[in-house]
Amino acid sequence: MGSVLASSPMPPAAAATLLVFLTQVAVLLLAAILLGRLATRLGMAAIVGELFAGVVLGPSVLGHLSPPVAGWLFPHQAGQFNMLDAVGQVGMLLLVGVAGMCLDVGLLRRQGPRAGVVSLTSLVIPLGLGIACGLLLPAVIMPAGGDRVVFAGFIGVALCVSAIPVIAKILTDLRILHRDLGQLILIAAGVDDAVGWLLLAVVTTMATVGVSTGAVTLSVATLVGILLFTALVLRPVLRVVLRVTDQGAVVGVVAVLILLAAAGTQALKMEAVLGAFLCGIAISSTRLVEPARLASLRTVVLGVFAPVFFATAGLRMDLTLLGNPVVALSAIVVLAVAVAGKFGGAYAGASMIGLDRWHALSLGAGLNARGIVQIVVASVGLRVGVVDTTGYTIIVLVALATSVMAPPMLRYTLGRVATTQDEHDREVRLGLDRDDSPASVPVGSAA
Repeated sequence: MGSVLASSPMPPAAAATLLVFLTQVAVLLLAAILLGRLATRLGMAAIVGELFAGVVLGPSVLGHLSPPVAGWLFPHQAGQFNMLDAVGQVGMLLLVGVAGMCLDVGLLRRQGPRAGVVSLTSLVIPLGLGIACGLLLPAVIMPAGGDRVVFAGFIGVALCVSAIPVIAKILTDLRILHRDLGQLILIAAGVDDAVGWLLLAVVTTMATVGVSTGAVTLSVATLVGILLFTALVLRPVLRVVLRVTDQGAVVGVVAVLILLAAAGTQALKMEAVLGAFLCGIAISSTRLVEPARLASLRTVVLGVFAPVFFATAGLRMDLTLLGNPVVALSAIVVLAVAVAGKFGGAYAGASMIGLDRWHALSLGAGLNARGIVQIVVASVGLRVGVVDTTGYTIIVLVALATSVMAPPMLRYTLGRVATTQDEHDREVRLGLDRDDSPASVPVGSAA
């Protein structure tokens, strides 16, 4: 005991290490903000520019143009990069928690079977196509010594998800979130994401403990236990905690709860993002925190942490790998499978609930945006070794391409779907019919 008490405290980071870290964060954040704003002005999602900031500063551009500068700013030292990565990981978990709070459980209940059918088909079809694609992709796309089954499962999960934050932003910008189709798209995306996180937890557990009947059974049992704990224990505890929390401290408390939930699932050898997402849903379902109270948390997460995370994610991409024809062709195939899977799944679901082809194509166009969620999935896969830099680059490129495709596709397809009187009344009630509202699809336009 005496030797422990007498031991010297852990020394702080060296001055040179701290200088590089602070410079990294400042440069990445500045580049992400500038390129994110540029992407927004060009009609694209901000994450396109934020990711490209990392691409520009990473091996794809700066590493080729000026190796000495790139070597100083982003040295190949695990300890140095881990400091930057830690900031990105915190941002990712808070971002996923905020996304979880966007899932309206009450709205999901009200939509009932219609949303369930679309969610099921838009999840299962791309998942199956993704797994088939993963089984057939050339070995050069896989990490050396990787398990083909786990890799295929991961590709399936990566292609079956949608991105609630990106979709919600697109629907809001196009002023169609109030429409029935907008609500259906958002709910289906929420269900796809929720199931996607669960599947990701199983796949990454298989990657770390091995593929066996016992390992898979244990993963599923752990997952079921986490879900039961969230519903039966965590939610009531959150109600008590949030009731006694002073409103001035609610932002900090919510952040602490999200990070603790993430730590809990990580301790159970499941992915931390699963805990963050489930905690976000549980916080939202208590209805004890006014959305306005969390505005500052969303501002900090979306304005600071998220851009740093996406820029850091961009650093891991190496677009020079596309110079290999096999890699380039594989990227095209994965993108084609991703788009076909979501459109095919949405079309099948829409047909089953009696919607016409333009409604079906609108659903596919909205659900096809993978953005933030697929980038998080790719980052998790890279961290646990399911994919290497090649596979990671392909998956992130798919996330970027589908996010860029969504707005123009939605404008085109929804321009051929007539607005109902109920939707118009809802638009007036929400004050979205004013001339100073964002540009939208013309009301009442139809083919």
